[in-house]
Amino acid sequence: MAQVGNLIALPTFGEHGAVNVVVESPRGATLKLTFDPDLGVMTLSRPLPQGLVYPHDWGFIPSTRAEDGDPLDAIVVWDGVSYPGVVIACRPIGVLQIEQNNKETGERERNDRLAVLPVDAPRWNSIGTIDDLGERACLELEHFFRAAVAFEGKELRTVGWKGPAAAMKLVRASIRTTRGKRR
Repeated sequence: MAQVGNLIALPTFGEHGAVNVVVESPRGATLKLTFDPDLGVMTLSRPLPQGLVYPHDWGFIPSTRAEDGDPLDAIVVWDGVSYPGVVIACRPIGVLQIEQNNKETGERERNDRLAVLPVDAPRWNSIGTIDDLGERACLELEHFFRAAVAFEGKELRTVGWKGPAAAMKLVRASIRTTRGKRR
């Protein structure tokens, strides 16, 4: 396996204030990949439940730490497909606020997911906020996240969607220099 370096320690922001997103599981993947900073490679976290695939590229915002101790989660809501380890310059369009049980302690914790769009995706320029995607698209994402952890004992509960300002506020509040906790 070729090492790729510590993707978790990349800058949070790229050119012109874009948020960097490191893709772990690309659109269409039937398994959850996670970046292991100790090995410097993507590793298998778990397969998704049978019949479930990632609807969009899934990854994290580097140099951040969310309430659950991992980097902030992000889903790149577009029609493209990338590859594990690809870094995409994105703009936040919203955040899905989520509560779930911590697998180790059993306590409730937040595990919000940012919805982002690539800066260089002209077909998506008319989308400024998660609301522009429509209620159906938002509900489908919520159902995907619940189904993805259905057998993990996390008891996921969606709190609701917030717009791009709340998403950017969450990113800024989560920035830290980190070697990263294993995801």
